Amino acid sequence: MTAKPAVETHAFQTEVQQMLKLIIHSLYSDRDIFLRELISNASDACDKLRFLALTEKDLYQNEPGEASLGIWIEIDEQQKTIRVRDNGIGMSHAEVIENIGTIARSGTREFMARMAQQKSGDNDAGDNAFIGQFGVGFYSSFLVAKEVTLLTRRAGAAPAEAVKWTSDGSGEYRVETIERAERGTEIILKLHAKQKEYLSAQRLRNIIGKYSDHISLPIYMRQPAQPGADDQQRQDPEPPPWEAVNHGSALWCRPKAKISADEYNQFYTALTYDPQPPAVTLHNRVEGKMEYISLFYIPSKAPFNLWDREQRHGIKLYVRRIFITEDAKQLMPNYLRFVRGLVDSTDLPLNVSREFLQQNQDLDKIRAASVKKILAELKKIADKQPDQYNSLWREYGRVLKEGVIEDFANQDAIAKLLRFASTHTDSLNANTANATASASTSASKSADGAAATPNQSVSLDDYLQRMPAKQKAIYYITADSYAAAKSSPHLEIFRENDIEVLLLFDPVDEWVVGQLNQYQEKSLQSIAKGDLDIAELTGEKSADNERDEQADKQKQNLQPLVDKIKAVLKEQVKDVRISNRLVDSPACLVADAHDLGGNMERILQATGQDAPNAKPILEINPQHAIVKQIDASGELADDWAIVLFEQAALAEGASLKDPSEYVKRVNRLLVNNA
Repeated sequence: MTAKPAVETHAFQTEVQQMLKLIIHSLYSDRDIFLRELISNASDACDKLRFLALTEKDLYQNEPGEASLGIWIEIDEQQKTIRVRDNGIGMSHAEVIENIGTIARSGTREFMARMAQQKSGDNDAGDNAFIGQFGVGFYSSFLVAKEVTLLTRRAGAAPAEAVKWTSDGSGEYRVETIERAERGTEIILKLHAKQKEYLSAQRLRNIIGKYSDHISLPIYMRQPAQPGADDQQRQDPEPPPWEAVNHGSALWCRPKAKISADEYNQFYTALTYDPQPPAVTLHNRVEGKMEYISLFYIPSKAPFNLWDREQRHGIKLYVRRIFITEDAKQLMPNYLRFVRGLVDSTDLPLNVSREFLQQNQDLDKIRAASVKKILAELKKIADKQPDQYNSLWREYGRVLKEGVIEDFANQDAIAKLLRFASTHTDSLNANTANATASASTSASKSADGAAATPNQSVSLDDYLQRMPAKQKAIYYITADSYAAAKSSPHLEIFRENDIEVLLLFDPVDEWVVGQLNQYQEKSLQSIAKGDLDIAELTGEKSADNERDEQADKQKQNLQPLVDKIKAVLKEQVKDVRISNRLVDSPACLVADAHDLGGNMERILQATGQDAPNAKPILEINPQHAIVKQIDASGELADDWAIVLFEQAALAEGASLKDPSEYVKRVNRLLVNNA
């Protein structure tokens, strides 16, 4: 067998080399975060040992056990080094190779993009955010160090199986097997000449107080020398004793009244690496048949991986302050995946397995109570601080909508939180834009921009309050964009009669309205599906004989044209009929009451799913000039029939199978009508 070389030299993974260049070349102005990251890693290592030792008692061997777990930080001014040591789980030779020098995680590419964006000045987030968010905290050592040495021995391994890792961050690192008596990991930072400020014990204490005071393990530093004690210290070579410099208690276990807003925010930053204060903080203690503490945060801005439904949910699980798991998906549903925080239970057993997490009824109860608490808090904000809620909705609204589909038990509560654009807010935007535009040309440009931005602030309760008593349904239109929704020809009769319509343009909206059939005993009805009760909208009585006679006469006069169009489009449409919903447009497409709408069909096709082949209904406007001039028996009737159909399809966001043929057809009609 070939002996392993005494010292192995490896090249950093390409992504790591790129990242280190950005870090070393002063991308980060707040270099203090290196200590936060190393302390966080050390704390995680101790938590992991404590958890594994529940079932593997021999991990402690003859060494100090759980009660002595801690983190030690020491400065050597002569050597210009900082040492950060823990007695946690440590690493084996294979784990050092796997974890230090590579980044085996999907967020690496995003990390690089975000760092580059920060460098160009396009990102307004604090520049201390990204390292921790993407799980590359160890490499922040190179913010201050020209050389980093890591000494580690895994708990349970022999002293002769310890590992030494060394690198200057230039592209390579060295690994060798050494003898080490202590369990855990020690990191030695040889500081750059420009970073000597970190050789100050008081400076490091201030950093610990800012970023790491919440760490439940004790963080030790040497006591500072007493004034006038220089002569005594020369005579006494013993170093000063260790002193705990953090509170060493779990913040969430303290009474809420004794926790300041700054402390909550600092803990949130330590938990999420987000430098911005959270939008919502929820700290709750439950006592009785079940006892647990929950501390939840809602970030001010959506995390970069919000749309990755397979990403971790951001809820940590503790049992009696002992860390159990990073990714407790069982504690928060997918539609609340933007919530960050933790749950600390008194009742759960410490030896929690993955199967136990999936089947435990106590966890189910904690989850149910937590969801209700979060939804209730969001409702409270929506009622009392609508501007703040609208900001939250812009960040998380599309995700929250998923709850209507996934969480039937809380569907009513989620429905109260939904916000939409509507023809009511659309008209308000237009009025504001017009008023501003009349003030100045520059103001006009900004107003136009504002008018083009959807104002999604209409709740279903708002809609009901404005709805006429005679109206039987909540009307909505779905489209693939806000612009397409607000310009849909289906809205014409509604706008003419001042009937509000919700404008839905998120893909998830199709499933939302499919699942949420009614709200407060009012059905939700698409204005692009089924027949339309014109009397309900216009207030005209259907018993008006004179008007009925006019409608019948009109239908008789247009019947030859209807029959002609139906014959020409027999492969494309289910039916052709005279419309009572159009005012300005010549035609529109309508789905049958129980068929999929055109927008839903396009969504399914775009995702590679099979959509039922349901033909639409073509409605034509008998009052439109184009419809009036078409000669059903003329030689251009076929062209007119196809153009009406294709224009109606374009108006609702569909694409044409043969655009060039459409152009030729329109050109023929233009030439013959010139």
